[in-house]
Amino acid sequence: MLMIRLARFGAKKKPFYRVVVIEKERARNGRSLEVVGHYNPLTDPPKVDFNYERIEHWTKVGAQMSDTVTRLLKANPAPASEPAA
Repeated sequence: MLMIRLARFGAKKKPFYRVVVIEKERARNGRSLEVVGHYNPLTDPPKVDFNYERIEHWTKVGAQMSDTVTRLLKANPAPASEPAA
């Protein structure tokens, strides 16, 4: 089963996270299939950057999102696409 979850990077007491697509059984920082975003909780406000197209693709394929990623997506919805003129 595939999961979309956070992988921790950075130094001690200075975490930085990547939002990754990974097999559920792998370790937190194990080899991922794709990086679909970044999350930096130390900035004010916290910086969240998602590739919404790729997240949608992976959820259609059957990947499930972790609770934290779901919460971050709800707090930072995809920007509305502008209609073609």
